[in-house]
Amino acid sequence: MGHQVIIFDFSLIRGLWEARVKKNRERQKKEKERLEKSSLEKIKLEWNFILECRKKGIPQSKYLKNGFVDIDEKILDTYGRTPQLQKRLTLSDETNKERNKFIFQLSGEQWMDFPESLKDHTYLREWHVSNTLIQTVPNYIALFQDLRVLELPKNQINHLPVEIGHLKNLKVLNVSFNNLKSVPSELGCCENLEKLDLSGNMEISDLPFELSNLKQVTVVDVSANKFHSIPICVLRMSNLQWLDISSNNLRDLPEDIDRLDQLQTLLLQKNKLTYLPRALVNMSKLSLLVVSGDDLVEIPTAICESTTGLKFISLKDSPVETIVCEDTEEIIESEREREQFEKEFMKAYIEDLKERGMLSLMVTYSCLGILFQNIIF
Repeated sequence: MGHQVIIFDFSLIRGLWEARVKKNRERQKKEKERLEKSSLEKIKLEWNFILECRKKGIPQSKYLKNGFVDIDEKILDTYGRTPQLQKRLTLSDETNKERNKFIFQLSGEQWMDFPESLKDHTYLREWHVSNTLIQTVPNYIALFQDLRVLELPKNQINHLPVEIGHLKNLKVLNVSFNNLKSVPSELGCCENLEKLDLSGNMEISDLPFELSNLKQVTVVDVSANKFHSIPICVLRMSNLQWLDISSNNLRDLPEDIDRLDQLQTLLLQKNKLTYLPRALVNMSKLSLLVVSGDDLVEIPTAICESTTGLKFISLKDSPVETIVCEDTEEIIESEREREQFEKEFMKAYIEDLKERGMLSLMVTYSCLGILFQNIIF
């Protein structure tokens, strides 16, 4: 039996997903309240407390008052922890302390530049900088030869220095939701790069051909930009497994897209595609293909009848003026924030698909409500 097509209204499933999250949170809150009031839970806490006191040799007179257990954590602190527990905690603390020595973290809108003292810590292996007003990455980044992870999402960065090409050991580069319009060709020298995230910059329209050298890359995310076609360099990333080029200006796909023979996930929604090339059928490892169906007038029959285990999802686009956040009641108005919200939603939906191992279903617009009551709730 051939595979069929999932077609659904993006705004509708988002609403259902939000309702599901809200319902789940309410259920968890009620369960927590029930447990707090439960006598069994209280007995369990008391018994665990008694066991811990006994392990430490604390006399009953210290934790029993008039025959009732007095759960006072200060008693445990006063008598110290068991040698075994103390040893485990010490080892854990030492491990975390050792690891944190190599990690630099920075967050908050009070930061407009990297601290000057950072250049004195060239042994660092990871940078995690987010939600700041920083606009530039310092040129001295070239000194950080041991850098493995460069996470710089949600800042105001408007360009990357050419010195980034000196980071030969870099494996992860995330500069999503910044203000980049291009990336330097020197990035192609980072031959050990495995993950490249340029999503949400809104203005990037092409990538340097030199990025063809990135043969170790498995994940590329260039969603929410201005690409008119899949860059040639991406088609030459022979180990690529995940490509998200959604929310761009694609009108067609290259006929040789099957060069990406290791590709497993291809996200194309929110573009202007009118047809899909038959070459997609040749991609034996492709297991998830997501497109927006409103502009598609031609879909190769072989895609729907594929026997490779492909999940083919066609989204019905429904532009939304504003989106109300469930928790904060904050109205998201900017296109960048909307893209970020929808990206998180799509990620959660894909994870949900994987967890359920859901088989593809043929869906008509008239039965959407019934379908998603069955799938989601």
